[in-house]
Amino acid sequence: MPLALAVPVLTQGADEPDDGQTEPDDHAIGRSRGGPTTKIHLACDGHGRPLSVLLTAGNVNDCTMFIQVITGIRMPRRRGRPWTRPRRVLADKAYSTRAIRTYLRSRGIVATIPERRDQQANRRRRGRVGGRPPAFDPIAYRRRNVVERCFNRIKQYRAIATRYDKPHCPTKAGSTSSPPSCGFEDTP
Repeated sequence: MPLALAVPVLTQGADEPDDGQTEPDDHAIGRSRGGPTTKIHLACDGHGRPLSVLLTAGNVNDCTMFIQVITGIRMPRRRGRPWTRPRRVLADKAYSTRAIRTYLRSRGIVATIPERRDQQANRRRRGRVGGRPPAFDPIAYRRRNVVERCFNRIKQYRAIATRYDKPHCPTKAGSTSSPPSCGFEDTP
């Protein structure tokens, strides 16, 4: 009678890489169903110039990195301290959280972020207690395409698109499957 060996079956999105080795933290490589992934978190100005870039593993949520990206903005001036606070933030629905809106309000930054459907439904369900909807300017929101164009320009560089440069510290390189969209307008 032959012996049957119990072999563990790995499911999609398994936690262990095939060779059993893990990547160092500075490589910003995460695991997902499609394999190793990296995500670029980016803030750019109204002209599509990157102001702050942050690389994380692909399985990191967009809204958790928002404050690190916005605090990384340093725009030099002719004299004095660098500019660190934009007038307006243009972001997609991934950034529609109460914490982000509160943070922006405390810094005096106008938020142009559409509200998610589940948030709208929950607010309507609660009636008058649910509060009023957050302010949203659809005309200003049209300028969010500048961020997508910035990502498209960045991905033209082969080392970034194919992820040849592993450590993200010196080059801030990496690939992305679904870039977070968060843009900033220039200050006067």
